[in-house]
Amino acid sequence: MIIGCFALIEPFAPMRRQFELIRSLGIDYADLTDNHDGASLGVEYGFAASISLDNHPTEIRELASSFGLTLTSVCAHANLLDPTAPQRYGTHQIIKAIRLAHLFGVRQVITTEGDPQTGFGRGLNREQRLFTIVEKLHEPVRWAAELGVELLLEPHGILTDTVDGMGSILDALGHEQTVGINLDTGNSWLGGSDPMAFVKTFGKRIRHVHWKDMPASWESRRGAMFGCGMGEIPLGDGVVGIRGIVEALAAVGFDGPTTLEVAGADNVKRSAERLREWIA
Repeated sequence: MIIGCFALIEPFAPMRRQFELIRSLGIDYADLTDNHDGASLGVEYGFAASISLDNHPTEIRELASSFGLTLTSVCAHANLLDPTAPQRYGTHQIIKAIRLAHLFGVRQVITTEGDPQTGFGRGLNREQRLFTIVEKLHEPVRWAAELGVELLLEPHGILTDTVDGMGSILDALGHEQTVGINLDTGNSWLGGSDPMAFVKTFGKRIRHVHWKDMPASWESRRGAMFGCGMGEIPLGDGVVGIRGIVEALAAVGFDGPTTLEVAGADNVKRSAERLREWIA
């Protein structure tokens, strides 16, 4: 099992600084977290840790390798329930992320449906949600299959946060060798599911893991909030049962990349130490 880190540790710092911090914590792997189309003022002036989907792949590869890091995935978390619009991250950006990942040698792109922000998206019933997610992912799946990239769905929305909803999307998309799951331990718990049920149900369809634990104080939000960006505590200090999930993943033969989505350098370091202990 590979232990990597979310490339958003220090706020208002560029990607170079995020990679430097990850390296200083003794971690060898990272995912390419925030990204965008075209240019970004925040990147240009050094206060945003984002990579352009239009970047030359050599620049990204050389930046990571300058810190001795290996990139394992590109995050392409999207808004798949609201109507397509120029300002919304959706099908076009996911395809760009797949192409870019292929060009600089990364085999996994991670996406999800996200929370709808419009009355249209919030008003969809289950069948309509399933249709719009599958429709918006149809072409990205074709690109992923063509380029040898895995497109992984993460629990981070009203459908993907449930075992039943995730299974329905996987069944509708097909392409079992191309489409898989990025299990987010905190998101699946927060959405009201049991992360262990994801492991037992999907087994080898899980090809990446985002680690985060959740404090007991978040119990009241469970089942009403779909996804959060970072865990606020080290792994093992919360109520998700991370050690048991590590053991369950090992039992189904998982040995792929994982990513710490934990806020704060000290929390990241403590989480990595505990994961290494549990894996051993």
